[in-house]
Amino acid sequence: MEEFFENELVKKFEDMVENNEELYFDTEEYEEIIIYYLEMGDIIYAETATNFALKLHPNSLEIKIKQLEVFLDLEEYTKAKTLLLELKESGQENTDFLICCAKYYSNLGNPKKSIDYCEKALALKEEENFLHNFIADEYHNLGDPFSALKHYKIALKLDSQDDYSLENAMVCFNEMNRGDEAIDFLNTYLDEFPFAETAWFEYGQFYFNKKNYEEAIKGFDYLLAINSQSVGVYANKAACYEAMKEWHKAIEVYEEMLDLEYTKAFTLYKIGLCYKEAKLPIQALNFFQKSLREDPQFYLSMLEQSYIYEEMGSMKEALHFAKEASLLNVFNLEYQKRLAFLYIDAGDFEESLVCIKILLDHEPDRFYNWYAFTEVLMLLGEYSQALESLEKAIKVHNRAELFYQQSNCYFHLKEDKKGRESLKIALSLDEDIAEDMQQKYPFIKDQVKKVRAKKK
Repeated sequence: MEEFFENELVKKFEDMVENNEELYFDTEEYEEIIIYYLEMGDIIYAETATNFALKLHPNSLEIKIKQLEVFLDLEEYTKAKTLLLELKESGQENTDFLICCAKYYSNLGNPKKSIDYCEKALALKEEENFLHNFIADEYHNLGDPFSALKHYKIALKLDSQDDYSLENAMVCFNEMNRGDEAIDFLNTYLDEFPFAETAWFEYGQFYFNKKNYEEAIKGFDYLLAINSQSVGVYANKAACYEAMKEWHKAIEVYEEMLDLEYTKAFTLYKIGLCYKEAKLPIQALNFFQKSLREDPQFYLSMLEQSYIYEEMGSMKEALHFAKEASLLNVFNLEYQKRLAFLYIDAGDFEESLVCIKILLDHEPDRFYNWYAFTEVLMLLGEYSQALESLEKAIKVHNRAELFYQQSNCYFHLKEDKKGRESLKIALSLDEDIAEDMQQKYPFIKDQVKKVRAKKK
């Protein structure tokens, strides 16, 4: 890998470009330079190298094929098509050219033609593992996991350490709901390659998805025995214990994981969640605080602290941490809903109105946003503004609750006739909630009796 990054040939080429010199590179050298840039994802330099190469070697098939690869990476399909036609005759015995043709048609959404070119390339007996994976991917794009699986298996036979083939074979088994075949396939593979990390991970993941957590843990334990530094595997193992509600065992795994991590905030947060689930709020709070010491902007821990303080009756602290979390996630609607509730609980109705307004702007069709917005306006005594809001809300939601609110506003504004009209509509839409509405809005209590009496 170090040799790849410190490529002397590439350095020589870059010095030439930088110093505006003209040096000679043969076609093989230019191929190596272009391949380097393509693999590094530096398409602009790959294009530069291709242009220099073509000046020196204008008739080189290999360089023109590299130019075709550059066009495809740049998504310049018109230029790619022109070059494809130019090289059609001379490139038929060149694997790289046929792969470019396959990529061209794949990118244009024609997987069948792409597969045809891959099969032509297979006849040349080069890049067979790559080509079978390519064909499998195209069959997968066609919604044919059965054919895709066949080619992923062939690719895996050609390269037994090909994790890509193995992972996608498991995806195909899953899509076909062939769980028994999938685990037989994995067990057979593991019998031959017992130290294959990807296979053990797939084994654990398979049983996790089947909710057989004990067997999943067995797979993850084998993987950790092979590679004890696999941080992500600890997280998967802990997730098994969490699914089994064995919170203390999950905590033990997360604590092992902490020793391997550079950034610990998320793991400390997960330990806090486990303590919370185990009904140990003080310990949970301790770990959420540790998480924030690791990362002062870790808003998930802020929000969890807010919930715990609320459970403990410390509403001031609950509001503080909810506010801090929402400042880092202004457009997270769940955070805004929580903050609005806590502001209302604290009697800070103006601030809660700001939160509910954000909810209304992002979810204008949601009934409860309108209902809460009007409710808070009434708590502030802004009955005229509440009526304006209700007019908009009623156009979207023909709900009894809104008409009860509307009647309450009219009665407060001494517009009794309009209030009774709204109340009449509310009762016709849902009379069952009248009792609750009267508790909420005592102003309508006597009016309900009058409207009912008139109706009779």
